[in-house]
Amino acid sequence: MKVDIVIPTYNEEEGLGEFYTQLKAELAKLKDYSFSIVFVDDGSSDKTLQIIKRIKQKDARVHYVSFSRNFGHQAALRAGLAESKGDAAISMDADLQHPPELISQLIKYWREGFDIVYTRRQSGKDTGLMKRFTSNLFYRLLNRLSGLNMDEGAADFRLTDKSVTRVINDLTEPNLFLRGFIVWSGFTTHAIDYQSSARFAGTSKYSLRKMFSLALHGVTQFSIKPLRLANILGFMSALVGVLYGAYAAWSFMIHKAVISGWTSVIISVLVLGGIQLIMLGIIGEYLGRTFMQTKARPDYIIKEQA
Repeated sequence: MKVDIVIPTYNEEEGLGEFYTQLKAELAKLKDYSFSIVFVDDGSSDKTLQIIKRIKQKDARVHYVSFSRNFGHQAALRAGLAESKGDAAISMDADLQHPPELISQLIKYWREGFDIVYTRRQSGKDTGLMKRFTSNLFYRLLNRLSGLNMDEGAADFRLTDKSVTRVINDLTEPNLFLRGFIVWSGFTTHAIDYQSSARFAGTSKYSLRKMFSLALHGVTQFSIKPLRLANILGFMSALVGVLYGAYAAWSFMIHKAVISGWTSVIISVLVLGGIQLIMLGIIGEYLGRTFMQTKARPDYIIKEQA
């Protein structure tokens, strides 16, 4: 049976050689399977592509796809899966935070009948407080607003059966959030927990801004709950206005007192104005994504491959 290893890379020149060494050692233990290794260079500005080409010269199993520019991690994953022709595909990062030694377990549970075997990252002692906080916030925000019920720590280190890979490759939906699709699809899944370790080299490519952007992308792609929030906030604002108006009328008729004061007026204007701007932003986000999809541009552009 053949298994394809899909590896998105972006500026990984410092650790790519060590990653390949460990990956090759693990694959050598699995003698009952044949492997193809697909590197996807996501527009790296360093020597990542040159290193991949040198690796390919020594290993006939290695193939690569190189983008014309940086299109993002999700696009790189889809490009790698599009090259998969095997019975299963395993996607993993090249920074050694996805341990190559877990490949045998991924294959084991796949052979037991699971369509998707994914991993859940457990925070280790080396994981900083800010990283834990942002990760927890990411999954809470995503699950609460999208309704996907994604496991906290779910990573893009996963095995997908060829039936799942085929469905992903047949999708015409641009900018697909793969972690969300895995949960939404309904295929049989099994999770493997692993302890995260420090990066072998380089720095993380997922900043707080990128994590927030990814969460927002996942929410708007799989749910319209934020739009429904506009109805709820609008109803609450109207209710508060009616109650306040009733109180003002009662105060005038009973006590002959007129409620005055710039403070209450300014607060009301700022609160209502803020709510309206937030809702306009959410609606704009959906409209913007719809506008981008109508252009039907590809998720990525391949500059070269071999």
